[in-house]
Amino acid sequence: MAKPEKLASNQFDHFYKGGYKIGALRHGPGGPMRPEEWIGSTTTRFGEKTMGLTTLADGTTLRDAIIKDPESWLGLEHTSTFGPSTELLVKLLDPDQRLPVHYHPNRAFAQKHLSLQHGKTEAWIILEAPAGANVGLGFSQEKSKKEVAAMVEARDSTGLINSLQKFDVTAGDAILVPSGVPHAIGAGIFVMELQEPTDLSALLEWNDFAVDGTVDGHLGLGFDTVLDALRYTPIERAEADSLVTKQRLSESSNTSIFTGAADPYFRADYLGPASPRIAAGFGILLILQGVGTITFENASELPVEKGDAILIPASAGSWKISGAQGILARPPLASKSTLAI
Repeated sequence: MAKPEKLASNQFDHFYKGGYKIGALRHGPGGPMRPEEWIGSTTTRFGEKTMGLTTLADGTTLRDAIIKDPESWLGLEHTSTFGPSTELLVKLLDPDQRLPVHYHPNRAFAQKHLSLQHGKTEAWIILEAPAGANVGLGFSQEKSKKEVAAMVEARDSTGLINSLQKFDVTAGDAILVPSGVPHAIGAGIFVMELQEPTDLSALLEWNDFAVDGTVDGHLGLGFDTVLDALRYTPIERAEADSLVTKQRLSESSNTSIFTGAADPYFRADYLGPASPRIAAGFGILLILQGVGTITFENASELPVEKGDAILIPASAGSWKISGAQGILARPPLASKSTLAI
């Protein structure tokens, strides 16, 4: 039977700078070019066979362990709908430089052009942010494919970043990023990210980054094709209200971090000091503060402290945390998702 366990740090080199905040929180290697950690990952980096996969304490990958015993890890209701897919990738992002303007395809595009079941809708939970920090989300004015293609061809990084609508962020805010929406995260913003379990990114600019976008920026499809996955219309006020939530990392006992717009893709809750008992199901818990314990219905008690990332299988049964606070990331409920096997 699958058992809860603390996960070792899973950072690896990337094309942008960062990683020291991850190292400080997770007791991992830090930077200077390891700005991401993939937590509880059954997903590989695009084009790679094993990079990105989480390795368990016994040396097996989480992906292999779930394939061997999906019901123990994920639960009967989940596997009946999704098969042996966790439906979830959790990351820590710690950029020391602004991320490039980029976007991710939706499920229909990924199925048609890449033979993949998932696209990449994602969401950011802001853990830390410098004063005056902001993120870019969607074009501020409608663009045409021709206009954007011209900016990409001209390597117009300034024009592309200036074309985005900016949203101010502080620690505790959360932003849902629908697939297709162009976006960028500012330097110094430390993020916990939830997303669909793929590594699909298309770059619109790459001048100051250790990557050649002409080779690696279009998912091997060419820009003419991959630009069909880009959303050219702005995010209007009503939609923004469903994507952006403020100050969700509170001292309350149990706070849903996203609005219902995220429900078909993933769930996240802030578990405060008086958190209720959590129902059985697959989850990834990141401890943000405190020292405490988790008591499980079907597994041994687990001591936890700030920086721990705990992998929780469905077979552990219901559970309760005391003395520590953190974020619980979970897959979508089978009844809420539009994706089924």
